[in-house]
Amino acid sequence: MKRKQTSKFNLKRLIQDNSVPIMFILICLVCLPLAGYSPAYLLNELVTRMGRNTFLILALLIPIMAGMGLNFGMTLGAMAGEIALILVVDWQIWGIPGIILAMIISIPISILLGLFCGNLLNKAKGREMVTSYFISYFMNGVYQLVVLFLMGSVIPIMHNTLKLPRGYGVRNTVSLLSMRQQLDNLLAINVGGVKIPVLTFIIIAVLCLVIVWFRRTKLGQDMRAVAQDMEVARDAGINVDRTRIIAIVMSTVVAGFGMIIYLQNLGNFPTYTAHVQIGTFSIAALLVGGASVERASIGNAFLGVFLFHMMFILAPEAGTTITGDSMIGEYFRTFVSYGVITVALIMYETRKRRVKSQTGYLLALAQKEEEARAK
Repeated sequence: MKRKQTSKFNLKRLIQDNSVPIMFILICLVCLPLAGYSPAYLLNELVTRMGRNTFLILALLIPIMAGMGLNFGMTLGAMAGEIALILVVDWQIWGIPGIILAMIISIPISILLGLFCGNLLNKAKGREMVTSYFISYFMNGVYQLVVLFLMGSVIPIMHNTLKLPRGYGVRNTVSLLSMRQQLDNLLAINVGGVKIPVLTFIIIAVLCLVIVWFRRTKLGQDMRAVAQDMEVARDAGINVDRTRIIAIVMSTVVAGFGMIIYLQNLGNFPTYTAHVQIGTFSIAALLVGGASVERASIGNAFLGVFLFHMMFILAPEAGTTITGDSMIGEYFRTFVSYGVITVALIMYETRKRRVKSQTGYLLALAQKEEEARAK
């Protein structure tokens, strides 16, 4: 009888802990027959999107490891990647050399933005997520200023094809045609009509190995200690503020690389809006994979990319089949993106309050027992 209860409890706990992935699996199973896509097309789209997006989502893992929650500030890294690509396009350096040079240029920009973001987040301990969200909005304004006014007037832009007709500022769309899918096509193989970008997946695998290795380093252990209890970590001699800043800087640099990988796959990008939804969609994908505000793994990232983008592919066509309007599917996936983040934050806050309440109850119980013994 006892064994049965334990089994039932574990099943209930499993469903509770994985409610979001289970919900998305069910949505995808409902949409799959309605969309009517062939398996080859669906698989090809999924492989492409996993290669395009996974690196960005992995950038979120390090701040979570340091107890800083979901880093909406990763958008700063995306902006650094875009600025680097604009400069490389202006210098007419194409292909793999252009991609590598863009990554190198993005590093110092990402580090500066990461230091700025990390220092601000240290002044808002316990409110990192909402603070990083507004930092990304603030820095978006700075990015617009740089790209709209400073490029071409203060920052030299040589080619008129990049500049607005007035002589300064960057055009609304930057073409990466000579760089398009250069990374994805190198070492690519075709299996049953499905193109597999081997080099892109090798780069993603290297980042995964680096994250696994990093968790075992002294700095990685320090980040985990800071996440568990900042005061205890400080008493143990860990520089808490510095450790948290390093986590944000690393996340920003990785996000910059991820944005370059993402944009080279697309082949062009809207100069002023390409980065706007990157943080939201990456965080939503990670949460869909079963991650939480305080716990996330590489497995969550891969599962999240798979399920989130499966829904992205299927929803418009399924919406057309049901209602005759593909925009219903577009609205649905946008609604789900923000809805998943909202639900995750509510669950996190509810769990935190429940733990606090239980701790208070146990403390009161212990005090009563002590008073009873004293009498």
